[in-house]
Amino acid sequence: MKTTTIYNHAFWNAMRGKKGAYNDMNEGKESDGYIVPTEFNEKYQKALEKENLFRRLATVVHTTSKDGTIHAVASTGVAEWVNESVAFPESADTFRQFPVSSYKLASLSKIKEHFVKDNDFNLEGYLENEFVRRFGRSKESAFINGDGINEPAGILNATRGGEIGVTAEGSTVLTYDEVIKLYFSLKPEHRRNAMWLMNDETAFKLRTLKDDRGNYLWNQADNTILGKPVEYSNYMPYMVSGEIPIAFGDFSYYWIIERQPLTINVLSEIYLIKGEIGFSGCERLDGRLILPEAVKLLKMA
Repeated sequence: MKTTTIYNHAFWNAMRGKKGAYNDMNEGKESDGYIVPTEFNEKYQKALEKENLFRRLATVVHTTSKDGTIHAVASTGVAEWVNESVAFPESADTFRQFPVSSYKLASLSKIKEHFVKDNDFNLEGYLENEFVRRFGRSKESAFINGDGINEPAGILNATRGGEIGVTAEGSTVLTYDEVIKLYFSLKPEHRRNAMWLMNDETAFKLRTLKDDRGNYLWNQADNTILGKPVEYSNYMPYMVSGEIPIAFGDFSYYWIIERQPLTINVLSEIYLIKGEIGFSGCERLDGRLILPEAVKLLKMA
């Protein structure tokens, strides 16, 4: 198993170029390389949460199939007080089916051969840092702006993203009232766990926004707007004409569907003339906002 000490030991020996190590790695072989050991993957996933905003906000679903559909439930059922002889109330659950793709995210890292061969060099830490940084940023960008073509559809996608809650009157300027309208465009049940999402520039402008009496919209004391926390991503658009600089909603309704965990392959010959060894890494995944009404968007005129 990929959880065993044998697999873990063989994997890192293989990464350092020891050919015989592959004999103990058959179960982890994929077309793109070898799945990283479970111990490494757990550390990798925790590190991704720091690099990728959506690893903290979204719902992560693990599957073993590389294609097919997922079944999401949007529950509107309630609990009721009943007598002993009364049947349980049925919930008004709605099942939605979504086709799920297996988009491939890949990167190639090269390092000097003498580092790889040196057992004192922390190869595990190096690869973790490299792939966390590259993959984490690419995923966050896709989960926000992805067009659904060769990548997941993001929350700003016109057909599979959130709903437009407010269209601003200006093309580069927001008003206090427009932000208030966006807040109330979200249903109360989704506001309970909602948060704001914007880039640094938009946040800077909102920090100075006041009502007619001079009251700030932004609560400087706890970094909230109308009691809801603010998250930042520089992959969110700027406040320019036609763009969507602010999203407000419950981002747990965005599902990250992980099809294949990080898989690494050693490229020991192609870069040998330069004294380097390459490490190709890839993951297969998809992302989908399963309930568009749970995320409301503010669009500039």
